[in-house]
Amino acid sequence: MRVISVVGLSKSGKTTTIEEIIKELKRRNYSVGTIKEIHFHGFKMDVEGTNTHRHRMAGAGTVTARGDSETDIMYDHKLDVNTILSYYAEDFVIMEGVRDTSAPKIITASDEEGIEAKWDDTVFAISGVISTSLKEYKNLPVIDGLTRIEELVDLIEKVAMSPLPDVDRDCCSVCGYSCTELSERILKGISKREDCVIDDLSTTLTINGKKIYMVPFVEKILRNTILGVAKELKGYSHKGEISICIKR
Repeated sequence: MRVISVVGLSKSGKTTTIEEIIKELKRRNYSVGTIKEIHFHGFKMDVEGTNTHRHRMAGAGTVTARGDSETDIMYDHKLDVNTILSYYAEDFVIMEGVRDTSAPKIITASDEEGIEAKWDDTVFAISGVISTSLKEYKNLPVIDGLTRIEELVDLIEKVAMSPLPDVDRDCCSVCGYSCTELSERILKGISKREDCVIDDLSTTLTINGKKIYMVPFVEKILRNTILGVAKELKGYSHKGEISICIKR
């Protein structure tokens, strides 16, 4: 899975640009998923008075509405981006309005002030309304998603990457950088996605089939604990893999 985020002020062309990106990726035979950030504090999928809302009010945590053509699973809290992404299996996931991620970003804007309002060093291209009057900004390409979508998706294919774990720098900076800083270096061609050591840890943890990210010191604790117990058991061998399944 490769991920990017499209960010920008309202009426800057975000959704229109994303629509064209999705169509072009689909034309290239990729599967595509999306995540939409709702920038409205009071937003809820459910509304008062519905049966699912009554379930929530009675104390249910996760509530699912299952219909003939759609299934909606509603949590009672905001999930972090990587937790959400763990439910996706598409080739590409395009996020709209998501900024709390180290994923590469496209800014859509109506003017230069709109670019600056959303600017950070994980931005790799500019699009949206301003692309009809501007061709370059701070050495980054400005590409019209309506008339030059193939060029924009060519660039997305080149720079989009699997999501970095986005763990706190105080927990892990083994590569020497925060996840956002590493993303910036990857986009500049200084570092590689493979420089994230979390992907190469010798101990992995999965829960219900989903990989759980561990920072190196947590992985070391888990690994040493398991090995310490396993070494005392008859049949232990230092060769091969150890698998443990805990059912609840």
